[in-house]
Amino acid sequence: MQQEIEDLAQQLGQVLLAKGWRVATAESCTGGWVAEAITSVAGSSAWFGYGYVSYANEAKQQMLGVKAETLAQKGAVSEAVVTEMADGARRNAGAEFSVAISGIAGPEGGSPEKPVGTVWFAWSQDGQPTEAQLGHFSGDRFSIRQQAVVTALSGLLRLIGQSAG
Repeated sequence: MQQEIEDLAQQLGQVLLAKGWRVATAESCTGGWVAEAITSVAGSSAWFGYGYVSYANEAKQQMLGVKAETLAQKGAVSEAVVTEMADGARRNAGAEFSVAISGIAGPEGGSPEKPVGTVWFAWSQDGQPTEAQLGHFSGDRFSIRQQAVVTALSGLLRLIGQSAG
């Protein structure tokens, strides 16, 4: 799966560079892995400038503008929170696109409502409604996080591929 991540990051860079667009990341459970994949691509500074690791709720609020009420009412692993994370990252970075990820990678922390492997994603595009998606992954902590990185990068490619410009 590591090769898939590298290939997706390379494709993302080619598309963004060709269109002159930039992307930002806002990560919780992946701890900066999406940003790491992106910055492993030579020349990525031309299309990537900001990666936010907002593991704590306070970081989500301070760095990305996630509302305290949203966190209190919905929880960090929710559609509402990742949507606010993605919008905040894109806006703060001055990028055309962003991706946000928040989930429960385990092995602890799950609940009947949100079991280990529950991961929310949001993709934000300037001037368009933010898209969110719920993922349910299996495996150990590493595997869950790795699957989340693939989903995040794939979603960015899909969204950017649908955009005019």
